[in-house]
Amino acid sequence: MNSEETILLARIAALLERLAPPPAPVADFAAADAFVWHPREGVLAPVAKVNRVDLVLLKGIDRVRDELFANTLRFAKGLPANNALLWGARGMGKSSLVKAVHAEINAGVAESDRLKLIEIHREDIDSLPLLIGLIRPASFRCIIFCDDLSFDHDDTSYKSLKAVLEGGIEGRPDNVIFYATSNRRHLLPRDMMDNEASTAINPGEALEEKVSLSDRFGLWLGFHRCSQDDYLAMVAGYAAAFNLRIDQATRDAEALEWAATRGSRSGRTAWQYVQDLAGRLGQMMN
Repeated sequence: MNSEETILLARIAALLERLAPPPAPVADFAAADAFVWHPREGVLAPVAKVNRVDLVLLKGIDRVRDELFANTLRFAKGLPANNALLWGARGMGKSSLVKAVHAEINAGVAESDRLKLIEIHREDIDSLPLLIGLIRPASFRCIIFCDDLSFDHDDTSYKSLKAVLEGGIEGRPDNVIFYATSNRRHLLPRDMMDNEASTAINPGEALEEKVSLSDRFGLWLGFHRCSQDDYLAMVAGYAAAFNLRIDQATRDAEALEWAATRGSRSGRTAWQYVQDLAGRLGQMMN
């Protein structure tokens, strides 16, 4: 091989090296207990302080609270556990419960045994395989969390989620569990499911494919609109936790009026009222 050929091959090798994809990212799971997934950069961004409320402040959802806590605790101990879908009425504490359970289990646990909470945005669901690949070799156990998950017309990314949850050849890693919240029990709008069923050659098969997505979640936890007593208990719990000084009769009357003007009673409505109350009383909530 002459010198010209050597130079040419060297130039080709340098060009190929520049065109090659960057090395796979390496996540520093010890940097925090919670992360946000940014798929374009392939980065898990650590979250220094998670926006959450304490588990004891979540009222009126005792059964689902206990079920999710028990499932997460089993996962933290390395025991079999299910992917969980928290569905139902808005503002009833679905995402708050996931974050509160994560914090409660991590309290007092050794650094090497702490669970990692990784939030993936709804629009990034198709990047789940990449995220799973990043987590698979990690020594930590991770909860992948998607808030307000749902799929609309002409959206096929739900098929990627189905494969990752159970249908892929590699399967879900032992150190990963998937939690999602949604206002929809089957994650898909009813008219979308009905349209698929009415226009398909085999309506039963079309509907089965749509419904099978939610079936990949072994644990279904339903959240329903709260009663007046539960709503007032939420308000009382928040007020006591932050030591807001107001007589109960006045507080209850104001809280009910607050809910009436918004057309709903929920944990979110209770929290918003208490924030307003604290502001009017000139008291901090910390």
